Amino acid sequence: MPVEHYENFPVASLLLPARLREPVEAIYAFARSADDIADEGDAPGVARLARLHDYRLALEACAHGIAVKDAALAPMFERLGRAIRAHKLPLQHFRHLLDAFSQDVGKTRYRDFDELLDYCRRSANPVGRLMLCLYGEATPDKLRHSDAICTSLQLINFCQDVAIDLAKGRIYLPQDDMARFGVDEARLAELAHDARRAPAARSRADRDWRALMAFEVHRARTMMLDGAALAGGLPGRIGWELRLVVVGGLRILERIEAVDYDVFRRRPKLGAGDWPRLGWRALHYGRLT
Repeated sequence: MPVEHYENFPVASLLLPARLREPVEAIYAFARSADDIADEGDAPGVARLARLHDYRLALEACAHGIAVKDAALAPMFERLGRAIRAHKLPLQHFRHLLDAFSQDVGKTRYRDFDELLDYCRRSANPVGRLMLCLYGEATPDKLRHSDAICTSLQLINFCQDVAIDLAKGRIYLPQDDMARFGVDEARLAELAHDARRAPAARSRADRDWRALMAFEVHRARTMMLDGAALAGGLPGRIGWELRLVVVGGLRILERIEAVDYDVFRRRPKLGAGDWPRLGWRALHYGRLT
């Protein structure tokens, strides 16, 4: 049951134990709807931030069994509150997600990779940490590996969505990386314009752009492989779920490479034909690590 904004994170699939589907769905409903407030529609920034503040108030209330006063939010947060209390989920992970979504309202550029990592620490890593809490596997080493996987998935999404983010006025590629490879914002705009004007034409992505994207893809892949041991060490269906996440993320990187890094004309993503390949790779997962 994938959701639009978290397509690189399979949600509540059949591989999950039945007892965890309800809390997982509650977490993702919260994350997706909060992300939509930051990203979707044409509401002014001040209204988006005000609504995310409503989420903060509802989060604190539901976690302590207090009725959420906002009628529109009450059903979702009552469900989330039950999951938080039943599984003793750390509230800080949810707060971090809301902080990241609020940041998205106003921040559209990232100076360097460290600044981007801080964003991923709050926008992506809490998802994996919450999953490990649900699984009862939140040890320091496993949390570190989970962070590597989740940050890698976020970086992969940034690579996929360069054109989509640019249309929203955002660039998640670190500014110092762009400068290092000689790619400026004007060049991104040219590539996006060319793709819209002649989507079937030969790509005009030049050597500098391809070198930049090859660097970003290599970094995301290295980070994914750094965390990959986690999936091999988790038991049963939980391990299978995460192995598919890892091999799926790596497969998207392959697809980005296969289109010669032209993510403006075609957005690399998983298709139905990828699943047999992913199943085989998950079955032979030890070869990755």
